[in-house]
Amino acid sequence: MRQVLRSKIHKATVTEANLNYIGSITIDEDLMEKAGFWEGEKVLVVSNTTGARLETYIIPGKRNSGIICMNGSSAHLIKKREEIIIMGFELTDKPVKPKNILVDENNKFVRDL
Repeated sequence: MRQVLRSKIHKATVTEANLNYIGSITIDEDLMEKAGFWEGEKVLVVSNTTGARLETYIIPGKRNSGIICMNGSSAHLIKKREEIIIMGFELTDKPVKPKNILVDENNKFVRDL
C-alpha cells in the first residue's frame, strides 16, 4: 500500500486566521466539492509564503464565499494572506489520478490542473 496524492487546492489565499477556534481549516464548500474533499478529512496544508507545514481536518465554509480560514493553533503557523496548498492523500495499492484545482487570489476556481 502507498499513500498518494488524491486532491489538491493550489495557490489558495488564507482569508482568516482564528486562534479562538477549537481547530481545523475552514474551506469554501464549493472548493471542497471541486477538489473532492470531505468534511472532517485530514489534510496537509503547506504555506508557499513561509514554508510552514501542518496537518489538520476540514470543516465546510459558506459556499462561494472564498473562505480559507486557519483555526485554532494552526493560526499560529499559517496567517491571513499567506498563499497555501491544501492536499489530501489516499492509502491504496493502485495508481490514483489526483483531482487538482487552481484558484485565483480571491479563492475562486480557475481551472483543473
